[in-house]
Amino acid sequence: MSFIDRHLGPREVETSHMLETLGYSSLSDLVDAVVPSSIRLEDELDLPEALTETEALAKLESYAQQNTVMAQMIGAGYYDCITPAVLRRNILENPGWYTSYTPYQPEISQGRLEALLNFQNVVMELTGLPVANASLLDEATAVAEAAVMMLRANRKVKNGFFAIDSRCLPQTLSVVRGRAEALGIDFKVTDFSDGLPEGDLYGVILAYPAHDGEVRDIKDLIDAAHERNALVTVTADLLALTLLKSPGEMGADVVVGNTQRFGLPLFFGGPHAAYMAVQSGMQRNLPGRLVGVSKDATGKPGYRLALQTREQHIRREKATSNICTAQALLAIVAGAYAVYHGPEGLREIANTLHTNAARVADALVDAGLKLVHENFFDTVCFEAKGRAKELVAAAAKAGINIRGIGEDRISISVGESHGEKTLAALVEALGGKLGEKTEREIPSELLRTDEYMQHPVFHLHRSETAMMRYLRQLSDKDLALDRTMIPLGSCTMKLNAASEMEPISWPEFATIHPLAPEEQTKGWRLLIDELSQWLVAITGYDAISLQPNSGASGEYAGLRAIRAYHESNGDTERDIVLIPMSAHGTNAASAALAGLSVAGVATAKDGAVDVDDLKAKIEKYGNRIAGIMITYPSTHGVFEDKVREVCTLVHEAGGQVYVDGANLNAQMGLAQPGKFGGDVSHLNLHKTFAIPHGGGGPGVGPVAVGKHLEKFLPGDGYTADPEGRLAGAPLPISQAMFGSAGVLPISWMYIAMSGARGLRSASEYAILNANYIARKLGEKYPVLYTGPDGLVAHECILDLRKLTDESGVTAEDVCKRLMDYGFHAPTLAFPVPGTLMVEPTESENLAELDRFIEAMSTIYDEIKHVASGAVSVEDSVLRNAPHTADVVSADTWERAYSRSEAAYPVSSLRANKYFPSVGRIDGAGGDRNFVCECPPMEAFDIEVK
Repeated sequence: MSFIDRHLGPREVETSHMLETLGYSSLSDLVDAVVPSSIRLEDELDLPEALTETEALAKLESYAQQNTVMAQMIGAGYYDCITPAVLRRNILENPGWYTSYTPYQPEISQGRLEALLNFQNVVMELTGLPVANASLLDEATAVAEAAVMMLRANRKVKNGFFAIDSRCLPQTLSVVRGRAEALGIDFKVTDFSDGLPEGDLYGVILAYPAHDGEVRDIKDLIDAAHERNALVTVTADLLALTLLKSPGEMGADVVVGNTQRFGLPLFFGGPHAAYMAVQSGMQRNLPGRLVGVSKDATGKPGYRLALQTREQHIRREKATSNICTAQALLAIVAGAYAVYHGPEGLREIANTLHTNAARVADALVDAGLKLVHENFFDTVCFEAKGRAKELVAAAAKAGINIRGIGEDRISISVGESHGEKTLAALVEALGGKLGEKTEREIPSELLRTDEYMQHPVFHLHRSETAMMRYLRQLSDKDLALDRTMIPLGSCTMKLNAASEMEPISWPEFATIHPLAPEEQTKGWRLLIDELSQWLVAITGYDAISLQPNSGASGEYAGLRAIRAYHESNGDTERDIVLIPMSAHGTNAASAALAGLSVAGVATAKDGAVDVDDLKAKIEKYGNRIAGIMITYPSTHGVFEDKVREVCTLVHEAGGQVYVDGANLNAQMGLAQPGKFGGDVSHLNLHKTFAIPHGGGGPGVGPVAVGKHLEKFLPGDGYTADPEGRLAGAPLPISQAMFGSAGVLPISWMYIAMSGARGLRSASEYAILNANYIARKLGEKYPVLYTGPDGLVAHECILDLRKLTDESGVTAEDVCKRLMDYGFHAPTLAFPVPGTLMVEPTESENLAELDRFIEAMSTIYDEIKHVASGAVSVEDSVLRNAPHTADVVSADTWERAYSRSEAAYPVSSLRANKYFPSVGRIDGAGGDRNFVCECPPMEAFDIEVK
């Protein structure tokens, strides 16, 4: 049996039954009726023949063997560390963790929310600040977010500039420059040796330690900035903060960095979880996700996303950032690493790194090299006049990569995995001999003296047995794809096959530093080049960048390319992006981030772009139009037959067409946005191309473009020119050249094993499954938007508004009740309030589809029971859902329905029942009484010894 046969849910006999239900004799007839002929591909995609799972793994292994595994001591934001096997096996390689969705439904997400709260608390404790988010995309973009956030949050200095430390990481300087220039924010790259620059300074960004390893006392600079009414962001190495005085103690307002060295492989640059912590009062300006603590219906503590959850959909272009999700899975690993080691374990690792770095420093000073900085954590920098390349080459010959800084300096970053043999070999290669001890210590005035990570969770799980059981306990609280279909519209929660996931842990991929010499990364580059060619062939464009590390980053990169294209043509007045009112909220937020204004375009009654309103907007804005952002198939779940007309109208007005690729799973092998009018698209590899969502990241959002936009694709952050001396040189939009490269093997495997026919089949079956659900549920829950013959694309919107009017039962009530049936809810209230958007994907079989249909049909009967007046909505099984095991097994029961109705509304649940660990959580109450720190164990009736 081929891979695609395993990937697709319905078997042949099931397919026939579903087609018969829909009134079609063949799958091709159904697809012909759904997909407009005006955009249909005539030829098969230009892809290699599909490989078997064994063949694909063998080919990928041949690529992996062309990478050179070295001891990586380059540093520059990426450090060798050890991923404990218990975390690799039980999180990174566990579908219970990697197939879960962003925890917008908190009652079925308590495990990953607790894990993310652990992450937040580690960050808060080590930075010395009271609020932290649940991760950002990477360190460089986190610094860029901080630069913009300080401008919003500073009420004393407006329209000023910010100064950024010249000793921040090179890729950070490049990313920040790109973000600031897009928004028209003034900034100055500054060497703070001589103090702060003159002028209206709204913010300061300091490196701690500096990129060359120096640790400085930055308190005087922080105090001086505050005297000038400036806010201060510190970029900090989180592991170093186990030893060094915390930025919060020194008065910092914001602290950012990454947590890669908390157990995350190098992954050729990503994905890694960045972090941001802020002073109290700034939390509503905090970008990204934030886990808070509230209570459920019984008063039991419960976690949920807080404050700004999905705020892009409300604020659109006024959102605090365009971040929709970040790096949840990697943040969970980093938090678990801290739980496993505890404060004493982290401190021991940090002390070992510093001691070993000091021993290297002593040995190489004795060998005649000049140490640049006396105070350091794990990175030592040496003067080597004209010898940098020679020394880098000598270390490489010994199997060790170090960093050359120009022609005259080298730096060496000691990692957790570097033992005596590696250290001795390095020193010997550079002309010295490693000593056993060192007298060097971090000066006492730089050391922290406070205790941290004192919560019991950081002290209870030292043995592997205890850690394994803790992780199982957490994952048991969640609903992920390993338990149930997740029918989320717009999010494509499809199979993440085990064979696709397997290669990401191979050392030949996972241990490669992103700044390793090209001759050591041939395998990675073969994979990346081939995957890029395949994605170009699938989309019909001419070039692609894999750098964007989320869908929102892909949007931003595409819009920046459009803006740069117009500027290169002298069309600097083109500053307006037309966006349909139904669009995903990040579209508008990304446009604002790219320095563009937004004008909404109305939606027609059939859910398509209102062409008459589009014409009116074109007439109104004329030469100011930079382009339009459309989603295809539309956000309403239909293939718009006027999409070519929409593209033509915008092109005739001089604009560019951005086609959001979020719904590409309905198009593969059937249509190509690059051929029916698109100039640029971002793709979601974590949706269409099988990379798992990971509870809210990692994401990969490559941006594909036509030939005329190719030169405006993102550049390499490490080698870009942050000072702006090279006019027109492309700046990066994220930290690593290939973004979240570590998960690219997943998409490579998916395409290699699918081939052109398999990808087309995936699209066809996504359409079949969606239409089957729409047809079976349409009489009870009207499908809001349909195309010809009442058909939908790969998702459908079920309209509950009439039922709500009749009964008072809301779409949210239905979401919570579905948990009692063992289902994750569809997408709630987007793009239309009072509705549910359902996307079953191609990977679900008929039995699972029918199980969902049965659940929704039974819930319909429950709603009608309320509407009849037999029970009030407040007393109904729907409003009181979900029901925990504690509730249904309580000694007393005084509800208007039976225990059996609460827990076992359909008979199949008696054989396979999932109980949420908490009841309905009070989100609004949690926001009014905001708490984002770990509650005491006693709150959960856990005995603490």
